[in-house]
Amino acid sequence: MTTNNLVQKIWSFCDTLRDDGLGYNDYLEQLTYLLFLKMADENKNKYNLPNICDWTSLVANKGGKLLDQYERILKALADSGGMLKKIFSGAQNKIHDSSKLQRLINLIDEENWTSTGFDIKGEIYESLLQKNAENSGAGQYFTPRSVIQAIVECIKPQPSETIADPSCGTGGFFLGALEYLNRKKLTNEERDVIRFDTFHGWEIEKATARLCLMNLYLHGVGDLKKTPDIQVTDSLKAKDTKKVKIVLANPPFGKSSSDIPTNDIKMSEKEGYFLREDFWVTTSNKQLAFIQHIVNMLEENGRAAVVLPDNVLFEGGAGEVIRRKILEEVNLHTILRLPTGIFYAQGVNANVLFFNKKQVSKRKNKDVWFYDYRTNVHHTPKKNPLSFNSLKQFVECYNESKRKETWAKASPQGRWRKYSHEEILARDKVNFDITWLKDESSIDMDALPDPDILIAEIIDNLETVLNNLRNVRDSISV
Repeated sequence: MTTNNLVQKIWSFCDTLRDDGLGYNDYLEQLTYLLFLKMADENKNKYNLPNICDWTSLVANKGGKLLDQYERILKALADSGGMLKKIFSGAQNKIHDSSKLQRLINLIDEENWTSTGFDIKGEIYESLLQKNAENSGAGQYFTPRSVIQAIVECIKPQPSETIADPSCGTGGFFLGALEYLNRKKLTNEERDVIRFDTFHGWEIEKATARLCLMNLYLHGVGDLKKTPDIQVTDSLKAKDTKKVKIVLANPPFGKSSSDIPTNDIKMSEKEGYFLREDFWVTTSNKQLAFIQHIVNMLEENGRAAVVLPDNVLFEGGAGEVIRRKILEEVNLHTILRLPTGIFYAQGVNANVLFFNKKQVSKRKNKDVWFYDYRTNVHHTPKKNPLSFNSLKQFVECYNESKRKETWAKASPQGRWRKYSHEEILARDKVNFDITWLKDESSIDMDALPDPDILIAEIIDNLETVLNNLRNVRDSISV
Protein backbone atom coordinates (compact mmCIF):
# COMPACT_ATOMS: atom_id res chain seq x y z
CA MET A 1 0.00 0.00 0.00
CA THR A 2 1.34 3.44 -0.88
CA THR A 3 2.04 6.00 1.84
CA ASN A 4 -0.84 8.22 0.75
CA ASN A 5 -3.31 5.33 0.73
CA LEU A 6 -2.15 4.13 4.12
CA VAL A 7 -2.44 7.60 5.62
CA GLN A 8 -5.92 8.06 4.15
CA LYS A 9 -6.97 4.64 5.41
CA ILE A 10 -5.92 5.39 8.99
CA TRP A 11 -7.11 8.99 9.00
CA SER A 12 -10.56 8.16 7.61
CA PHE A 13 -11.30 6.21 10.78
CA CYS A 14 -11.16 9.49 12.68
CA ASP A 15 -14.57 10.41 11.25
CA THR A 16 -16.02 7.33 12.92
CA LEU A 17 -14.53 8.27 16.27
CA ARG A 18 -15.70 11.87 15.99
CA ASP A 19 -19.23 10.60 16.49
CA ASP A 20 -18.11 9.74 20.02
CA GLY A 21 -16.67 13.22 20.57
CA LEU A 22 -13.03 12.35 19.89
CA GLY A 23 -11.27 15.34 18.31
CA TYR A 24 -8.48 15.30 15.75
CA ASN A 25 -5.77 15.97 18.33
CA ASP A 26 -7.04 13.17 20.57
CA TYR A 27 -7.16 10.76 17.64
CA LEU A 28 -3.59 11.54 16.63
CA GLU A 29 -2.48 11.05 20.22
CA GLN A 30 -4.09 7.59 20.42
CA LEU A 31 -2.51 6.70 17.07
CA THR A 32 0.86 7.66 18.51
CA TYR A 33 0.47 5.26 21.42
CA LEU A 34 -0.72 2.35 19.30
CA LEU A 35 1.87 2.86 16.54
CA PHE A 36 4.61 2.74 19.14
CA LEU A 37 3.26 -0.50 20.64
CA LYS A 38 3.03 -2.12 17.21
CA MET A 39 6.59 -1.18 16.30
CA ALA A 40 7.85 -2.39 19.65
CA ASP A 41 6.20 -5.75 18.94
CA GLU A 42 7.93 -5.91 15.56
CA ASN A 43 11.30 -5.35 17.27
CA LYS A 44 11.01 -7.34 20.49
CA ASN A 45 14.76 -7.85 20.77
CA LYS A 46 15.32 -4.09 20.66
CA TYR A 47 12.66 -3.03 23.13
CA ASN A 48 12.48 -4.30 26.68
CA LEU A 49 8.93 -3.27 27.52
CA PRO A 50 6.85 -4.36 30.53
CA ASN A 51 5.12 -7.71 30.04
CA ILE A 52 1.69 -6.08 29.99
CA CYS A 53 2.66 -4.34 26.72
CA ASP A 54 2.00 -7.40 24.60
CA TRP A 55 0.64 -6.46 21.19
CA THR A 56 -0.54 -9.97 20.35
CA SER A 57 -2.79 -10.17 23.41
CA LEU A 58 -3.99 -6.60 22.79
CA VAL A 59 -5.10 -7.60 19.30
CA ALA A 60 -6.83 -10.71 20.64
CA ASN A 61 -8.65 -8.99 23.52
CA LYS A 62 -12.18 -7.65 23.25
CA GLY A 63 -14.67 -5.64 25.28
CA GLY A 64 -13.82 -4.63 28.82
CA LYS A 65 -10.65 -6.75 28.87
CA LEU A 66 -9.29 -4.79 25.90
CA LEU A 67 -10.02 -1.43 27.52
CA ASP A 68 -8.50 -2.59 30.81
CA GLN A 69 -5.29 -3.89 29.20
CA TYR A 70 -4.86 -0.76 27.08
CA GLU A 71 -5.21 1.51 30.10
CA ARG A 72 -2.75 -0.60 32.12
CA ILE A 73 -0.29 -0.49 29.21
CA LEU A 74 -0.38 3.30 29.11
CA LYS A 75 0.24 3.54 32.85
CA ALA A 76 3.09 1.02 32.75
CA LEU A 77 4.82 2.90 29.94
CA ALA A 78 4.42 6.24 31.70
CA ASP A 79 6.24 4.74 34.69
CA SER A 80 9.10 3.27 32.60
CA GLY A 81 11.42 6.31 32.46
CA GLY A 82 13.49 7.65 29.55
CA MET A 83 11.85 8.22 26.19
CA LEU A 84 8.87 6.10 27.23
CA LYS A 85 8.08 8.36 30.17
CA LYS A 86 8.30 11.47 28.00
CA ILE A 87 5.99 10.05 25.33
CA PHE A 88 3.49 8.40 27.65
CA SER A 89 3.48 10.75 30.65
CA GLY A 90 -0.15 11.51 31.51
CA ALA A 91 -1.39 9.26 28.68
CA GLN A 92 -5.03 8.21 28.87
CA ASN A 93 -7.31 6.09 26.75
CA LYS A 94 -9.89 8.34 25.09
CA ILE A 95 -11.54 5.66 22.95
CA HIS A 96 -14.07 4.23 25.36
CA ASP A 97 -15.99 2.15 22.83
CA SER A 98 -14.10 -1.17 22.89
CA SER A 99 -15.29 -2.20 19.42
CA LYS A 100 -13.95 1.00 17.88
CA LEU A 101 -10.67 0.68 19.74
CA GLN A 102 -10.39 -2.87 18.43
CA ARG A 103 -11.03 -1.68 14.86
CA LEU A 104 -8.26 0.92 15.14
CA ILE A 105 -5.85 -1.66 16.56
CA ASN A 106 -6.67 -3.99 13.68
CA LEU A 107 -6.04 -1.20 11.15
CA ILE A 108 -2.57 -0.66 12.58
CA ASP A 109 -1.95 -4.40 12.90
CA GLU A 110 -2.47 -4.94 9.17
CA GLU A 111 0.81 -3.16 8.33
CA ASN A 112 4.44 -3.93 9.16
CA TRP A 113 5.70 -0.52 10.25
CA THR A 114 9.33 -1.24 11.01
CA SER A 115 10.08 -3.16 7.83
CA THR A 116 10.35 0.24 6.16
CA GLY A 117 13.11 2.77 6.74
CA PHE A 118 12.96 5.84 8.93
CA ASP A 119 12.02 7.95 5.91
CA ILE A 120 8.83 5.99 5.18
CA LYS A 121 7.66 5.74 8.80
CA GLY A 122 8.46 9.39 9.28
CA GLU A 123 6.66 10.35 6.09
CA ILE A 124 3.55 8.52 7.22
CA TYR A 125 3.58 10.21 10.62
CA GLU A 126 4.30 13.63 9.12
CA SER A 127 1.35 13.15 6.80
CA LEU A 128 -0.88 12.37 9.78
CA LEU A 129 0.37 15.54 11.51
CA GLN A 130 -0.44 17.52 8.39
CA LYS A 131 -3.93 16.02 8.27
CA ASN A 132 -4.37 17.16 11.85
CA ALA A 133 -3.25 20.70 10.97
CA GLU A 134 -5.73 20.82 8.09
CA ASN A 135 -8.66 19.82 10.25
CA SER A 136 -8.01 20.87 13.84
CA GLY A 137 -7.82 24.65 13.49
CA ALA A 138 -4.13 24.78 14.46
CA GLY A 139 -2.97 25.34 10.90
CA GLN A 140 -0.99 28.51 11.59
CA TYR A 141 1.38 26.46 13.75
CA PHE A 142 2.05 23.86 11.06
CA THR A 143 4.79 25.50 9.01
CA PRO A 144 4.55 24.40 5.36
CA ARG A 145 7.31 21.88 4.68
CA SER A 146 8.31 23.76 1.52
CA VAL A 147 9.03 26.84 3.65
CA ILE A 148 11.04 24.78 6.12
CA GLN A 149 13.07 23.23 3.32
CA ALA A 150 13.85 26.63 1.81
CA ILE A 151 14.87 28.01 5.20
CA VAL A 152 17.17 25.07 5.90
CA GLU A 153 18.77 25.33 2.44
CA CYS A 154 19.63 28.93 3.35
CA ILE A 155 20.84 28.32 6.91
CA LYS A 156 22.89 25.24 5.89
CA PRO A 157 23.29 23.49 9.27
CA GLN A 158 26.48 21.52 9.82
CA PRO A 159 26.85 18.23 11.75
CA SER A 160 28.60 19.81 14.73
CA GLU A 161 26.10 22.66 15.22
CA THR A 162 23.38 22.77 17.86
CA ILE A 163 19.89 23.55 16.54
CA ALA A 164 17.08 24.91 18.73
CA ASP A 165 13.42 25.77 18.38
CA PRO A 166 11.85 27.55 21.39
CA SER A 167 8.32 26.69 20.21
CA CYS A 168 9.00 23.40 18.47
CA GLY A 169 5.45 22.08 18.05
CA THR A 170 5.64 18.66 16.40
CA GLY A 171 9.28 19.16 15.34
CA GLY A 172 8.97 20.26 11.72
CA PHE A 173 12.09 22.43 11.72
CA PHE A 174 14.14 19.68 13.35
CA LEU A 175 13.12 17.22 10.65
CA GLY A 176 13.94 19.70 7.90
CA ALA A 177 17.41 20.15 9.35
CA LEU A 178 17.78 16.39 9.85
CA GLU A 179 16.93 15.70 6.21
CA TYR A 180 19.55 18.25 5.13
CA LEU A 181 22.22 16.77 7.43
CA ASN A 182 21.47 13.20 6.32
CA ARG A 183 22.37 14.13 2.75
CA LYS A 184 25.95 14.66 3.86
CA LYS A 185 28.61 11.97 4.28
CA LEU A 186 28.54 11.60 8.03
CA THR A 187 30.90 9.74 10.33
CA ASN A 188 29.45 7.44 13.00
CA GLU A 189 30.44 9.99 15.62
CA GLU A 190 28.60 12.75 13.75
CA ARG A 191 25.51 10.54 13.44
CA ASP A 192 25.52 9.94 17.20
CA VAL A 193 25.81 13.68 17.87
CA ILE A 194 22.88 14.37 15.55
CA ARG A 195 20.85 11.58 17.10
CA PHE A 196 21.31 12.65 20.70
CA ASP A 197 22.86 16.12 21.10
CA THR A 198 21.98 18.36 18.15
CA PHE A 199 18.33 19.25 18.71
CA HIS A 200 16.96 21.31 21.60
CA GLY A 201 13.27 22.17 21.77
CA TRP A 202 10.66 23.63 24.07
CA GLU A 203 6.94 23.03 23.79
CA ILE A 204 4.39 24.33 26.27
CA GLU A 205 1.69 21.76 25.44
CA LYS A 206 2.39 18.28 26.80
CA ALA A 207 0.29 16.57 24.12
CA THR A 208 2.15 18.39 21.33
CA ALA A 209 5.52 17.63 22.91
CA ARG A 210 4.77 13.90 22.87
CA LEU A 211 3.90 14.15 19.16
CA CYS A 212 7.24 15.88 18.60
CA LEU A 213 9.14 13.15 20.45
CA MET A 214 7.36 10.43 18.50
CA ASN A 215 8.01 12.29 15.27
CA LEU A 216 11.73 12.56 16.02
CA TYR A 217 11.89 8.95 17.17
CA LEU A 218 10.31 7.72 13.93
CA HIS A 219 12.94 9.68 12.04
CA GLY A 220 15.80 8.07 13.97
CA VAL A 221 16.48 10.73 16.62
CA GLY A 222 16.93 9.43 20.17
CA ASP A 223 16.23 5.94 21.50
CA LEU A 224 14.36 4.42 24.42
CA LYS A 225 17.13 5.24 26.88
CA LYS A 226 18.33 8.68 25.81
CA THR A 227 15.77 11.18 24.57
CA PRO A 228 16.19 14.31 22.47
CA ASP A 229 16.25 17.48 24.56
CA ILE A 230 12.57 18.39 24.25
CA GLN A 231 11.34 20.22 27.34
CA VAL A 232 7.66 20.59 28.20
CA THR A 233 7.67 24.18 29.41
CA ASP A 234 7.28 27.79 28.36
CA SER A 235 10.68 28.53 26.85
CA LEU A 236 10.33 32.24 27.67
CA LYS A 237 10.47 31.24 31.35
CA ALA A 238 13.16 28.57 30.98
CA LYS A 239 16.24 29.30 33.09
CA ASP A 240 19.90 28.65 32.32
CA THR A 241 19.21 28.07 28.64
CA LYS A 242 22.42 27.09 26.88
CA LYS A 243 23.50 29.16 23.90
CA VAL A 244 23.05 27.48 20.52
CA LYS A 245 24.45 27.95 17.05
CA ILE A 246 21.18 27.90 15.10
CA VAL A 247 17.57 28.81 15.93
CA LEU A 248 14.75 27.88 13.56
CA ALA A 249 11.28 28.85 14.73
CA ASN A 250 7.67 29.74 13.98
CA PRO A 251 6.59 31.26 17.33
CA PRO A 252 2.92 31.23 18.32
CA PHE A 253 0.87 34.21 17.17
CA GLY A 254 -1.19 36.56 19.31
CA LYS A 255 -1.17 37.89 22.84
CA SER A 256 0.47 36.00 25.69
CA SER A 257 -2.12 33.84 27.44
CA SER A 258 -0.01 33.56 30.59
CA ASP A 259 2.55 35.76 32.31
CA ILE A 260 4.22 38.64 30.48
CA PRO A 261 8.04 38.93 30.25
CA THR A 262 9.47 42.29 31.35
CA ASN A 263 12.93 43.82 31.70
CA ASP A 264 11.64 46.08 34.49
CA ILE A 265 12.51 44.67 37.93
CA LYS A 266 9.70 46.53 39.71
CA MET A 267 7.12 45.45 37.14
CA SER A 268 8.29 41.84 37.43
CA GLU A 269 7.16 41.86 41.06
CA LYS A 270 3.56 42.43 39.97
CA GLU A 271 1.18 39.55 39.40
CA GLY A 272 1.15 38.39 35.78
CA TYR A 273 4.76 39.37 34.98
CA PHE A 274 8.15 37.69 35.14
CA LEU A 275 11.64 39.12 34.82
CA ARG A 276 13.74 38.92 31.65
CA GLU A 277 16.59 41.36 32.22
CA ASP A 278 18.10 40.37 28.87
CA PHE A 279 15.04 41.71 26.97
CA TRP A 280 14.97 45.12 25.32
CA VAL A 281 11.35 45.95 26.14
CA THR A 282 8.25 44.67 27.95
CA THR A 283 5.56 43.26 25.66
CA SER A 284 2.53 40.99 25.83
CA ASN A 285 2.89 40.20 22.11
CA LYS A 286 4.18 36.64 21.83
CA GLN A 287 6.12 37.14 18.62
CA LEU A 288 7.91 40.24 19.92
CA ALA A 289 8.80 38.39 23.11
CA PHE A 290 10.12 35.41 21.15
CA ILE A 291 12.28 37.60 18.88
CA GLN A 292 14.05 38.96 21.96
CA HIS A 293 14.33 35.47 23.42
CA ILE A 294 15.79 34.03 20.21
CA VAL A 295 18.42 36.77 19.99
CA ASN A 296 19.53 35.86 23.51
CA MET A 297 19.58 32.12 22.73
CA LEU A 298 22.21 32.53 20.01
CA GLU A 299 25.95 32.12 20.41
CA GLU A 300 28.17 34.84 19.02
CA ASN A 301 28.04 34.40 15.22
CA GLY A 302 25.00 32.16 15.63
CA ARG A 303 22.26 32.45 13.04
CA ALA A 304 18.48 32.33 13.06
CA ALA A 305 15.49 32.13 10.75
CA VAL A 306 12.13 33.04 12.29
CA VAL A 307 8.64 32.95 10.75
CA LEU A 308 6.70 36.03 11.87
CA PRO A 309 3.35 37.65 10.94
CA ASP A 310 3.10 41.00 9.18
CA ASN A 311 2.25 43.03 12.28
CA VAL A 312 5.76 42.46 13.64
CA LEU A 313 7.10 44.43 10.67
CA PHE A 314 5.11 47.59 11.23
CA GLU A 315 3.36 47.92 14.60
CA GLY A 316 4.52 50.70 16.91
CA GLY A 317 5.38 50.77 20.58
CA ALA A 318 7.41 47.72 21.58
CA GLY A 319 7.55 46.65 17.92
CA GLU A 320 9.37 49.82 16.90
CA VAL A 321 11.82 49.52 19.81
CA ILE A 322 12.65 45.94 18.84
CA ARG A 323 13.10 46.73 15.14
CA ARG A 324 15.54 49.51 16.03
CA LYS A 325 17.47 47.18 18.34
CA ILE A 326 17.58 44.47 15.66
CA LEU A 327 19.20 46.91 13.24
CA GLU A 328 21.56 48.29 15.89
CA GLU A 329 22.62 45.14 17.74
CA VAL A 330 21.80 42.17 15.48
CA ASN A 331 22.77 41.56 11.88
CA LEU A 332 19.35 41.33 10.24
CA HIS A 333 20.29 40.70 6.63
CA THR A 334 17.30 39.11 4.85
CA ILE A 335 13.49 39.19 4.91
CA LEU A 336 11.39 36.81 2.83
CA ARG A 337 7.78 37.89 2.28
CA LEU A 338 5.69 34.73 2.06
CA PRO A 339 2.51 34.55 -0.04
CA THR A 340 -0.99 34.48 1.38
CA GLY A 341 -2.90 31.21 1.39
CA ILE A 342 -0.07 28.85 2.35
CA PHE A 343 -1.17 28.13 5.94
CA TYR A 344 -4.15 25.92 6.71
CA ALA A 345 -5.44 28.61 9.06
CA GLN A 346 -6.87 31.55 7.14
CA GLY A 347 -5.70 35.12 7.53
CA VAL A 348 -2.06 34.34 8.23
CA ASN A 349 0.35 36.60 6.34
CA ALA A 350 3.90 35.72 7.30
CA ASN A 351 7.53 36.56 6.64
CA VAL A 352 10.85 34.93 7.43
CA LEU A 353 13.49 37.06 9.14
CA PHE A 354 17.08 35.85 8.81
CA PHE A 355 19.68 37.31 11.15
CA ASN A 356 23.07 36.60 12.73
CA LYS A 357 24.34 37.38 16.22
CA LYS A 358 27.35 39.39 15.22
CA GLN A 359 29.10 42.35 16.79
CA VAL A 360 28.37 45.61 14.99
CA SER A 361 32.07 46.32 14.49
CA LYS A 362 32.50 43.03 12.60
CA ARG A 363 29.73 43.57 10.04
CA LYS A 364 30.76 43.94 6.43
CA ASN A 365 27.62 45.76 5.32
CA LYS A 366 24.50 47.40 6.66
CA ASP A 367 21.90 46.38 4.13
CA VAL A 368 18.73 44.33 4.51
CA TRP A 369 17.74 42.24 1.49
CA PHE A 370 14.05 41.70 0.74
CA TYR A 371 12.56 38.98 -1.43
CA ASP A 372 8.90 39.63 -2.23
CA TYR A 373 7.27 36.30 -2.99
CA ARG A 374 3.81 37.62 -2.20
CA THR A 375 2.83 40.28 -4.73
CA ASN A 376 1.15 38.69 -7.77
CA VAL A 377 1.62 35.23 -6.25
CA HIS A 378 -1.39 32.96 -5.74
CA HIS A 379 -1.26 29.79 -3.62
CA THR A 380 -3.81 27.76 -1.68
CA PRO A 381 -3.01 24.83 0.65
CA LYS A 382 -4.91 22.22 -1.37
CA LYS A 383 -5.47 23.30 -4.98
CA ASN A 384 -2.22 25.18 -5.55
CA PRO A 385 0.12 24.44 -2.62
CA LEU A 386 3.44 26.19 -2.22
CA SER A 387 6.30 23.93 -3.33
CA PHE A 388 10.03 24.17 -2.74
CA ASN A 389 10.49 24.94 -6.44
CA SER A 390 8.41 28.07 -5.90
CA LEU A 391 11.04 29.32 -3.45
CA LYS A 392 14.06 27.99 -5.33
CA GLN A 393 14.92 31.36 -6.87
CA PHE A 394 14.90 32.95 -3.42
CA VAL A 395 17.25 30.26 -2.11
CA GLU A 396 19.60 30.86 -5.05
CA CYS A 397 19.55 34.62 -4.48
CA TYR A 398 20.14 34.14 -0.75
CA ASN A 399 23.12 31.83 -1.24
CA GLU A 400 24.95 33.89 -3.87
CA SER A 401 28.47 34.63 -2.68
CA LYS A 402 28.04 38.18 -3.96
CA ARG A 403 24.40 39.17 -3.92
CA LYS A 404 22.95 41.06 -6.87
CA GLU A 405 19.54 42.70 -7.01
CA THR A 406 17.07 41.41 -9.57
CA TRP A 407 15.19 44.68 -9.19
CA ALA A 408 16.29 47.79 -11.06
CA LYS A 409 14.61 50.77 -12.67
CA ALA A 410 14.89 48.91 -15.94
CA SER A 411 13.39 45.75 -14.38
CA PRO A 412 10.84 47.04 -11.82
CA GLN A 413 9.27 43.59 -11.33
CA GLY A 414 12.41 42.11 -9.80
CA ARG A 415 11.62 40.43 -6.49
CA TRP A 416 15.08 40.72 -4.88
CA ARG A 417 16.04 44.17 -3.60
CA LYS A 418 18.17 45.66 -0.84
CA TYR A 419 17.59 48.64 1.43
CA SER A 420 20.24 50.28 3.59
CA HIS A 421 19.84 50.65 7.33
CA GLU A 422 19.66 54.41 6.82
CA GLU A 423 16.71 54.03 4.43
CA ILE A 424 14.87 51.75 6.85
CA LEU A 425 15.58 53.91 9.92
CA ALA A 426 14.16 56.90 8.06
CA ARG A 427 10.82 55.12 7.59
CA ASP A 428 7.93 55.86 9.95
CA LYS A 429 8.30 53.63 13.04
CA VAL A 430 11.26 51.88 11.36
CA ASN A 431 8.75 49.99 9.24
CA PHE A 432 10.07 46.73 7.75
CA ASP A 433 6.87 46.21 5.75
CA ILE A 434 8.40 47.23 2.41
CA THR A 435 6.86 46.60 -1.00
CA TRP A 436 7.77 47.95 -4.42
CA LEU A 437 6.05 45.64 -6.90
CA LYS A 438 2.83 46.68 -8.64
CA ASP A 439 -0.15 44.39 -8.13
CA GLU A 440 -0.85 43.29 -11.68
CA SER A 441 -4.35 42.00 -10.97
CA SER A 442 -5.46 45.44 -9.82
CA ILE A 443 -4.41 46.92 -13.16
CA ASP A 444 -5.41 44.30 -15.71
CA MET A 445 -8.88 42.90 -15.09
CA ASP A 446 -8.18 40.11 -17.56
CA ALA A 447 -5.28 38.94 -15.40
CA LEU A 448 -7.41 38.14 -12.36
CA PRO A 449 -6.86 34.65 -10.89
CA ASP A 450 -9.54 31.95 -10.93
CA PRO A 451 -12.65 32.80 -8.88
CA ASP A 452 -12.00 30.19 -6.18
CA ILE A 453 -8.46 31.52 -5.68
CA LEU A 454 -9.71 35.10 -5.68
CA ILE A 455 -12.39 34.33 -3.07
CA ALA A 456 -9.87 32.49 -0.90
CA GLU A 457 -7.52 35.49 -1.09
CA ILE A 458 -10.30 37.91 -0.16
CA ILE A 459 -11.14 35.78 2.88
CA ASP A 460 -7.45 35.57 3.77
CA ASN A 461 -7.06 39.34 3.46
CA LEU A 462 -10.08 40.01 5.66
CA GLU A 463 -8.80 37.53 8.25
CA THR A 464 -5.36 39.18 8.07
CA VAL A 465 -6.82 42.62 8.74
CA LEU A 466 -8.70 41.26 11.76
CA ASN A 467 -5.61 39.44 13.07
CA ASN A 468 -3.43 42.54 12.66
CA LEU A 469 -6.01 44.70 14.44
CA ARG A 470 -6.17 42.20 17.30
CA ASN A 471 -2.37 42.14 17.58
CA VAL A 472 -2.16 45.94 17.57
CA ARG A 473 -4.90 46.09 20.21
CA ASP A 474 -3.06 43.53 22.36
CA SER A 475 0.30 45.26 21.98
CA ILE A 476 -1.01 48.62 23.27
CA SER A 477 -2.40 47.00 26.41
CA VAL A 478 1.06 47.09 27.97
